[in-house]
Formats: sequence, C-alpha cells, structure tokens
Amino acid sequence: MKESSNTYDAIIIGAGIGGLVCGCYLAKAGMKVLICEQHYKPGGYCTSFKRGGFTFDAAAHCFGGYRKDGITRKIFDELNISKKIKITRSNPSNTIITPEYTVSFFSALDKSIDSLQQAFPEERYNLKNFFYYLINPNPSSFARIRSLTFKNLLDKYFTNDKLKFILAAPLLGIGGLPPSLMSSFIGAKLFSEFLLDGGYHPEGGMQALSNALAKRFKEFGGEIKLSCQVKKIKVKDKTVKGILIGNNTLLHSKYVVSNCDARQTFLKLLGHEKIEEDLYKIVKSMVPSISSIILYLGMDNQFKSKLKPGSTICFFPHYNLDMAYKAALKGNIEIYGGYMLYIYKDMPAILAIIPTSYRNKTYWANNKNIFMNTFIDRIEKYLIPNLSKYIIYKEAATPYTLYRYTSNYRGSSFGWAATPSQLALSYFRKPPFPRGLYLTGHWTTFGVGISGVVYVGYETAKMLQKNYLRYKIDI
Repeated sequence: MKESSNTYDAIIIGAGIGGLVCGCYLAKAGMKVLICEQHYKPGGYCTSFKRGGFTFDAAAHCFGGYRKDGITRKIFDELNISKKIKITRSNPSNTIITPEYTVSFFSALDKSIDSLQQAFPEERYNLKNFFYYLINPNPSSFARIRSLTFKNLLDKYFTNDKLKFILAAPLLGIGGLPPSLMSSFIGAKLFSEFLLDGGYHPEGGMQALSNALAKRFKEFGGEIKLSCQVKKIKVKDKTVKGILIGNNTLLHSKYVVSNCDARQTFLKLLGHEKIEEDLYKIVKSMVPSISSIILYLGMDNQFKSKLKPGSTICFFPHYNLDMAYKAALKGNIEIYGGYMLYIYKDMPAILAIIPTSYRNKTYWANNKNIFMNTFIDRIEKYLIPNLSKYIIYKEAATPYTLYRYTSNYRGSSFGWAATPSQLALSYFRKPPFPRGLYLTGHWTTFGVGISGVVYVGYETAKMLQKNYLRYKIDI
C-alpha cells in the first residue's frame, strides 16, 4: 500500500448529482475536496452517451423543482449553474394515457387541474384541494402522514379509483413503487416536484448538467479523479482516516462522504467489523428499490408521431398498479403493460423505461434482445403504429448495465425502496460510527429524484461544514 502525500479535508465517493452538489458547497467554503468516481465521466444516472449518430440520456432525462422558488433552482443559482447551461421546460411536461383517459400536466397549475377536472368532473373540488395541499404544505401535516402510504393519502381526497390510478401511475416509473407501498411523504414530494414542476431538460442532454457541476466544482478548487475505484474507507480508532483506491494508494482525509450505494458503503467499503452490530443488521434487512430496463431508439428522418416531443408519456392499458408492480418484480412485460416514453425534441429518437428486477449478468446476456423486442412491440401496438419500420438504431440498458456503471445494489434505480418504514433514517445520513463519515444522495432515505438528491447534497455539505468549523476552532 502506497500513501499519498496529499491530505484532504473531505473525500467524496461518487460523482453523481448529490456528490457533485455536496462537493461544490464544500469547495466553495474553502475546504480541500476530492471526488473519486469509478466511471470515466461524472453524473451517475445523469449521464449521456452517443451511439449511431444520436445522443441519448443514459437513465434520467429531465428533472423538477426548478420553478422560481424551487429547491433545484435555488441551489443551481447559488452555484451559478443556471448561467452555465441552457435549461428548457416542456409544456405539457407529462401526459398520462389509459384506455379511457388522456390527461396532461402543464406549466400553469390551473391548466393541469382543469385537464383532470374535465376527465373527472365529480372530483373537481377534491382535485383542487389535493393540488393546493401539495404546493402549500404545512410541515406539521406532512409529519402526520409520515407513517401512511401514498394510497392512504389518495383515499383521503378521492373516491374514483381510476383517477387515483392516473395520479399514482407515473410514480411507479419514477419512484419504483405502487401507491399501496410508497411512503405518502415521498409520493407527495415526487408528485409536486416531477408532475407539478417537472419537465426541465438541459440543452445537450443530462451530461451537460453533470459536466457543468463538475466544472464548477473544479473552479471552486475541487479535484476529481475519474475511472477511480474506491476499495476501502480506512478507519482507525472508530474515526475515518481516508480511502484506499484501486492502485492501492491510501488517500488521507478528515471526512469521507459516500454518494454511492449505502449497502456497499457499510458492508464492503467499511466492512462488518467497522460498524455497530445493530446497524449491520438494519443494512442487511433494508430493501432496495426495483431496477429498470431502458430502451434507446434512433429513428430515421421520416419518423412522425402524434405524441408531443419533449413530454414524458406514461402509458398503461389497465388500472391495476399492484398487479403491474408484481409483474415487474417477475420481469413480465406483457402483464406489467405500461411504460414511460420520451421523444426527444432536437432529434428523431426515443427513450423508454419499464421497471424490472435485477437477476444476473448471464440472464440479461441471454434475454436482453427478447425484452427489447417485446418492449418495441408494446409501444407499436398501443402508442406509435409502425414504429419498427422507422428504427435505424436500437439498444437497451438492463439492470445489470445500471449495476455495472454505478455499482448500485442489484441495479437499483432509486436507492432504498421508498416505503414508510424506510423513510428518513438518520443513520443513513450521519452514522454514529465511524466518526467523520457522512452519506449523501438517494441512498440516505431522505431524497428521491434529482431534486431530492440536489437537496440532500446541499444539506450534507452544510452539516459537514459545521463540524469542520468546530474542529478548526478546537485546534
């Protein structure tokens, strides 16, 4: 083992959005910060790649919370990111299509409410009350619903089951759970940030956002090591001392912030012997969110669709989200039935996503093409007739692909499953031991979605800065 002569105030493991935001604030505060990222580019799930003359977003294709007073806007403005890249918003941002209904979410809240009220006139007052509850939350009211599911919250406001399905269906695609299992708090936050204030897309793809954050981090004095695998978090006397990277070099640091899979953080990078037994048992018992298969289609210039480019389409041929979730766990696309689809505005290309379970490398090597072609058939059958005759490039990312590029446990798309029992667990942000270790990102149980991890990255940085300043005063 070699020891680096460099000593850092903080080392962040993982250059996903949460890690980049956290790093920016720490470096901006004058700390000496290093980010280590196993991939050759920053961004995690917010990366892009070029294939066949097309630029595809790897997983996430848009974000929310960018309204004038939104948390994403506030943080990006503070970091001067908003002036570094061009961000546009689709209108409508989201459209839900079922056998009987087509409803959309627009930039104007009243127009979104009207779209649903026209489809469900008998629920018009309930819809207005529900939407204004979400956009003007009372902190104490959210505390009261903490132990409830999103289904409990919908049942409180509505009686029409098809309306409840439409309101919850997109959350299965962006949160990985049906309303009967999803935390009401997470469901409400995803709904308000993704549907009521969603559809923001950086010009040039999601990689442009990640690159802008990485560039800003370096402008603040931070350092990034790409293609750098972290092997261990080094601990002595129950205190973090640094990290060991792939070439067996020890990098010293006062603090370590893990922006990677929490299971990997505790069980692999630290190891059983470095954490308390109670925490070890909790980590082992935690349930990860479901993974996804992501379809990338490049189309010829003759391709046309009635669907609006730039809007996220959520389609289901039925009204049973519990059945869909169970089918996704079994990997049955036919029974799952639904999918999310996005047609790019600046090129003839499609991104489509279906939640599915992990399995293993061999399974996906043998079955990826079957899933991909079945997925294309379903899009062609229900939404875009004759789709296949316009395809000039096709590829897919499987759950194993997501695992390979991010190391997320079982290719998890959203960190831990967002159930009420797995919400806001403090030891997944700041465990009691070892001292000097913090977590950030969507594995903390405090934030889901891009706006969620942006906020958690900001909060983690502020929490660490307080301890850092206290330490500096003490010495």
